[in-house]
Amino acid sequence: MTLYNESAPILVNEEMGCNIWLMTVEAPRIAADARPGQFVHVRIPGMDDHILRRPLGIYAADKEAGTVDMMYQVLGYGTDRMTQLVPGEAVELIGPVGRGWEVPEGAKRALVVAGGVGSAPLFPLIEDLTERGVEVHAVLGASTVDALVARERYEGVLGTCPACSTDDGTYGHAGFCTPLVEAALSEAAESGNYFDYVACCGPEPLMRLVASMAEEAGVFCEVSLERRMACGVGACLSCVVDTVDGKKRACVDGPVFPSTSVVW
Repeated sequence: MTLYNESAPILVNEEMGCNIWLMTVEAPRIAADARPGQFVHVRIPGMDDHILRRPLGIYAADKEAGTVDMMYQVLGYGTDRMTQLVPGEAVELIGPVGRGWEVPEGAKRALVVAGGVGSAPLFPLIEDLTERGVEVHAVLGASTVDALVARERYEGVLGTCPACSTDDGTYGHAGFCTPLVEAALSEAAESGNYFDYVACCGPEPLMRLVASMAEEAGVFCEVSLERRMACGVGACLSCVVDTVDGKKRACVDGPVFPSTSVVW
C-alpha cells in the first residue's frame, strides 16, 4: 500500500443538508490510487491545539480531474472547524488508507446498505460494481429527507432511485431501513435471483443487524467499521477491532471487514 501526503487545495466546501457537508479537494496522487472503501486522514489547518487528524471515507475520486470528495457530518470541534474553511485554503491528507471492499469474484448481484453518512464510502463501490456489470440494489436510510444527501448521486449511477427510509417518515419507508433490507433478501430468496454480496456502512447497530440478516440468508457480507484513531497508518494501535482472529487495526486491516469475522 502506497501512502501519499498531499497538501490539498479546497475547491468546494458546502453544506448538503442536516449538518452534512461536502468537501472537494485537489489531491491527484490520492485520487489516482484510491480504491472503493478506503479513506483519507485529514489534518485541519488552524487547529494547533488539536493535533490528531480526522479519518474521512472517500466519497468520490476523480482520477482525470485529480480530485477527492469527502462527506462529513458536524459532530464536534474538528468538523465544525472544517465548515469554516473556504476554497483556496488547503487541508493536508494522508491516503489512500486501508483495506477497501473486496467483492467476490464472479458476483452478479449485490445489495448495498447505507445508514446516514455511511452512504459516502459505499458510493465508489456502486460505481465500480455497475461498471463491472453487477446488478446493484441499494438501500439508504437517514433521519429525515434532508439527510438523504447522496440519494441523487446514487440514482445517477444506478439509473433508478434507491430504496429509502427515513426515521421521521418524510421520505420512503417510515422507520429504520432494516425492513427494506429484509424485504430485498426475502424477495431474492423467493425468486431464486439471489444476492452474491452484501456491503453495509452506517451506525454499528445497523451493521450488526444487516450482518445477521446476510448470514442467515447465506450471503457473504462486508462492513466498514468506524473507529477513533491517532496515527491512521497502523502504528499506534488505538483503533483496534475485536475479530475472531484477534485484534485487528481498523486503519490498515480495515476499515472494511468480512462481517462474520467481527466480534459484535
